[in-house]
Amino acid sequence: MPQTKKFIIDFDSTFTQVEALDILGEISLDGDPKAGDKLQAIKDITDRGMEGSVTFRESLEQRLEILQATKSQISDLVDALRKKVSKSFERNKEFLQENAEDIYIVSNGFKDFIIPIVGEFGIKKENVFANDFVYDEQGNIVDFNRENPLSKNNGKAETIKKINLDGDIYVIGDGYTDYEIKASGLANKFYAFTENIHRDKVTSKADHVAPSLDEILYINKLNTKFSYPKSRIKVLLLENVHPIGVDLLKEEGYQVEVVPSAMSEEELCEKIKNVSIIGIRSKTNITKKVLENANRLIAVGAFCIGTNQIDLETCQEKGIAVFNAPFSNTRSVVEMAIAEIIFLMRNFHDKSHSMHQSKWDKSATGSFEIRGKKLGIVGYGNIGAQLSVLAENMGMNVFYYDVVEKLALGNATKLDSLDELLSTCDVISLHVDGRKDNKCLIDAEKIKKMKEGAYLVNLSRGHVVEIPALKEAILSGHLAGCAVDVFPEEPKNNSEPFESELKGLPNTILTPHIGGSTLEAQENIARFVPGKIMEYVNTGNTFNSVNFPNIQLPFLKDAHRLIHIHQNEPGVLAKINQVLANFEININGQYLKTNEKIGYVITDIDKAYTSEAIEALKSIPGTIRFRILY
Repeated sequence: MPQTKKFIIDFDSTFTQVEALDILGEISLDGDPKAGDKLQAIKDITDRGMEGSVTFRESLEQRLEILQATKSQISDLVDALRKKVSKSFERNKEFLQENAEDIYIVSNGFKDFIIPIVGEFGIKKENVFANDFVYDEQGNIVDFNRENPLSKNNGKAETIKKINLDGDIYVIGDGYTDYEIKASGLANKFYAFTENIHRDKVTSKADHVAPSLDEILYINKLNTKFSYPKSRIKVLLLENVHPIGVDLLKEEGYQVEVVPSAMSEEELCEKIKNVSIIGIRSKTNITKKVLENANRLIAVGAFCIGTNQIDLETCQEKGIAVFNAPFSNTRSVVEMAIAEIIFLMRNFHDKSHSMHQSKWDKSATGSFEIRGKKLGIVGYGNIGAQLSVLAENMGMNVFYYDVVEKLALGNATKLDSLDELLSTCDVISLHVDGRKDNKCLIDAEKIKKMKEGAYLVNLSRGHVVEIPALKEAILSGHLAGCAVDVFPEEPKNNSEPFESELKGLPNTILTPHIGGSTLEAQENIARFVPGKIMEYVNTGNTFNSVNFPNIQLPFLKDAHRLIHIHQNEPGVLAKINQVLANFEININGQYLKTNEKIGYVITDIDKAYTSEAIEALKSIPGTIRFRILY
């Protein structure tokens, strides 16, 4: 950091996410019957002071009078504030430590709790300018040092004058008092910090509105932990992604837009133009046409198991990594399969429907235990294998068929053909993926090969079963029942009507694609997918990507990390290394992994790179995408 640049940073709602006196109020008023009203009063007074509608001294006096706090409660406050440091300051802790000489905290808060917090970020005690509490002999806070200019209006400007800093002075804060420093002609720029709170009266006065510290460091071309501010990374989340996923991405510092429903191809082509990360579920199709409009897209998150709704090949060609959640909803789908098998074999669905129509039909006809029955599982992946275990524990005899060699769990029996499975089993449960080859896997011919009176469960993909043939089999009595959770055509949102030839058929359970829709599964998915995307953006790790070579690496200190994605052709790695050698850049570590189409290289270097070196790396023939991580 050049010595001519000095940063003046506010504490409350800037360095930390909160107003410290609000938190002190929660501590000091704990147990007070009127705590709620008093805390709201403190917040209201704080806001009026920040906006400049009451004098700061009036604000301070009024809040301390309500607080009735003690010295012993300050340590509790410090413990609470440690957990509330702003995310972008946490991310850039190294920067703050390395440049502590030129960083000053100027706050209308109090040294008593500020110094312990900022000190952990390397900021010197003598660089902290703030108010002082006055205590009585019993340790009660009874006043503040009224001679301290920071207890008065325009106190920050007066303090800056006394400090008498040289060079360029940049002020970072969220309140009107921070703007006053610039207004007094004592700073070159005022950055309105909006990561935690946005005050229109303050942002309207700012030279630059900064949603994070990353943004400020980026536009000043200062060294940061990451080469690009996260506040500039736009994320689009469709189809009611669980709030946990939304919160995780927001906490990372990204710009996140949430759309509750799926989008058509035309809508998405327009919307995706400036999006860096998109998160979808099963109804949104990321087509070749959409990807042609995705100028900035680096990652796709499928908040589900399936990825057939994504053009993986085009994503690969454009250097876009795709991540899904292959394990997160396994248990939920398996439990639903077990429940539906029991419901079908006991005819519970129709019995319940009759009861709602005042019909009492107490009969054992067509009602069977599942114990001793033969379950045929088509697709022995994560879900099929776990269903195998649970079904066997309930007394079923399990058989399975998969195009890939899979190890049988428990006493399950692998059969050599789909036809043999269909003709052998009493219940067929489908758990295949969405590849095109699986379209109408269960067609009229295959349904005829199923045992008379068998049951079919489809919790996999809508296009796997030929629906008219299934309808005919139910009406003719060849099949005794079916349960279908997925359909060839599904509504884009809950307001669109559902249409299917299967509606109204006997012993037919229809559900709206909810196999993985449990709170547990959605929470697991919402944590897993953003975690993989953030790891990819931050470190280049591609572990669990469905279309990239899988690499998992530690975050490396004191080095720069370069990501090179290229067509899988001979000699690219040699060309990368030749460029680095030409610019006398030493390699700390290098990792290459390929698949049939692309190569993925991570290179850690110990020397600052030049723009010429970067351009040379980008210009290597076969390059798809090049990224600098840090």
